Amino acid sequence: MSEQTAPAGAAGTGRVRRVVVAGAGMAGVRTAVALREQGFTGDITLIGAEPHQPYDRPPLSKAVLLGKSDGSAFDVDFDSLGIELRLGCDALGVRPAEHVLDTGAGPVPYDALVLATGAEPLRLPGTAGVPGTHLLRTLDDAERLRPVLARRHTVVVVGAGWIGAEFATAAREAGCAVTVVEAADRPLAGALPAEVAAPMAAWYADSGADLRTGARVTRVEPGGPGGGGGGGGVVLDDGTRLPADAVVVGIGARPATGWLAGSGIELGAEGEVLADAGLRSSAEDVYAVGDCVSFPSARYGTRLLVHHWDNALQGPRTVAANILDETPAVYDPVPYFWSEQFGRFVQYAGHHADADRLVWRGEPDGPAWSVCWLRGDRLVALLAVGRPRDLAQGRRLIESGRPVDDGVLTDPSRPLKDAALG
Repeated sequence: MSEQTAPAGAAGTGRVRRVVVAGAGMAGVRTAVALREQGFTGDITLIGAEPHQPYDRPPLSKAVLLGKSDGSAFDVDFDSLGIELRLGCDALGVRPAEHVLDTGAGPVPYDALVLATGAEPLRLPGTAGVPGTHLLRTLDDAERLRPVLARRHTVVVVGAGWIGAEFATAAREAGCAVTVVEAADRPLAGALPAEVAAPMAAWYADSGADLRTGARVTRVEPGGPGGGGGGGGVVLDDGTRLPADAVVVGIGARPATGWLAGSGIELGAEGEVLADAGLRSSAEDVYAVGDCVSFPSARYGTRLLVHHWDNALQGPRTVAANILDETPAVYDPVPYFWSEQFGRFVQYAGHHADADRLVWRGEPDGPAWSVCWLRGDRLVALLAVGRPRDLAQGRRLIESGRPVDDGVLTDPSRPLKDAALG
């Protein structure tokens, strides 16, 4: 399949009578809603593996985990929208030639199928089934971790990425003793260059968490049932043993697409569905959206795989438009995400490469600063810590593609919008 083209999707509402959406997270729910908003009157079936009413994930690492909320169900009246929910139902495979989705409850025929199964967390080798070891991806995961925080247990977090930092933040807020173990030499090593990520290491100590970088886990020793009985621990490659009532693993995620094996749907190196610029897969009438798909970006000249909430929110409008096939749509967003960690609001917009030039706005040891990435004289990405106005104005500059003035970029007292030239 080429970067910009793929087999055409379903050709118009006269042909599309039934849309099936596999995955009931943000991307799946918003696709179903977008179809109704754009005038689709046929049948919509939304299939979710979890038994819970469809819910939003970001609150899991914050309000739900800390017991401030019992859930985060979407405020969507599925009945009034005529959206059929099939929950607690696993997607098992696709037969594109027959236009059938196989599920744990039997085959489901479709005219158009949307793959929205998201991503699944990577597991630390050797920890499957070890008592006291946790992931944080689902509502059930958060419910299992709530008593750990409520009882102020000793916690070891494996991985200093976004999810590890957010969980460590919540655990410290709850009064837990927290040690974070990271194999790389800095937090967020997979997302940010060393000079940007290094200052963030101090945030852990400021919050009372112990961050250990360059440390690999050799084994995890079982804790008590549910991680609440004590006695567990994490052994590092240098022989250090870290006591732990509970161990939380946050070492990344990969697209949840293993169930597509044998379908003929083309997957990428990370296991993601390879879609065209309209989010169509290589199979006719099969689309993909959210964490499970990569798409070609003309804006950045590369294929993007974006594991963030805003991508799951924005992509569905493109999918719905292309299913209806009235006004063909191209998906080429400026990616965006945010993270709340250690009392700081961190936002990122765009996409940067190693070769892009980095420019600072403010001092990284201060409470608020930003970093800009430039490709030539164009802003392509921005990280803002405690500077939401920078983020909003920078995002518009990225979208516009206008050249910018470096002198304004480096002056944190000047509004970022003033950097635009021409």
